[in-house]
Amino acid sequence: MKKKISPFLILCAAICFSSSGFFVKAIPWGSFAIGGGRTLVAACVIFLYLKLRKHKLVFNKSVFLCGAAIAASGYFYVLSAKMTTAAAAIILEFTAPVFIILFSLVFFRKKPTKLDLIIMPIVICGILCFFYDSLVGPATAPNPLLGNIFGLGAGMTYAVVFMMKMIPGSDNLSSIFVGCVISAVIGFPALITEVTTPGNCTVEILVMMFLLGAVQYASSYIFMAEGLDHTPAFAASLISTIEPILNPLLTAFMLDEKIGMFSLIGSVVVIGSVLCYNLIKDHMEKQKTLSNKES
Repeated sequence: MKKKISPFLILCAAICFSSSGFFVKAIPWGSFAIGGGRTLVAACVIFLYLKLRKHKLVFNKSVFLCGAAIAASGYFYVLSAKMTTAAAAIILEFTAPVFIILFSLVFFRKKPTKLDLIIMPIVICGILCFFYDSLVGPATAPNPLLGNIFGLGAGMTYAVVFMMKMIPGSDNLSSIFVGCVISAVIGFPALITEVTTPGNCTVEILVMMFLLGAVQYASSYIFMAEGLDHTPAFAASLISTIEPILNPLLTAFMLDEKIGMFSLIGSVVVIGSVLCYNLIKDHMEKQKTLSNKES
């Protein structure tokens, strides 16, 4: 039964993740207050989930490194979403595969394949489209150039999150919890400032903060953790592609955020190239497996 609903759980994770752009822009707090508040709520929810699943928390250097990457990725994304469009923020975070290729070469001495070398310049072209559009941004993107730089930072640190299984001694759920705790501690002073400022702590804002932490962040990771147990990595990555599509659409619908023509082209180039990369890579791995069986 669980095997049948696993892809649906991945889809639920992608849908929950996609609400981040709207919530980050709708909550009138600073980036660090939002990042700290979101992960404070998420840490509580994930801790309860770990207790219910009787999953033992692991604390070591690898878990702390991955947790730090998760915290950094979260803050880079929130900073990016506040300064540039939701489309640019999520698509630039979606460039993580390019950084995975680079990090694999630098830290694991894993040489890039021909496919890797083809995909990298295409994704870079898509990135340049966002930076070209950043010369003039909509009202919801007060500093698109800096926001795009933070978006690349999110993609770079998110690559480390994807590489967790490659790091000896790592534990996904423990890393996520540690990442939430690190992020909550960093953002706590800013959170207190926002909460104690008159008019900055309405019921509406608190409800959105709770939904951002419990649904958009914690539930997404829980759905992902449960779904990945019985869903092939390729299928999971394919289903997750819905996130960078839904995220800007939801923000555009709820907040009337406009997406520039070059950003739209960049979105198609990045999503399309990453999707094709995953399709081709999966096909090549299947062919390699079949060849090994025949020999």
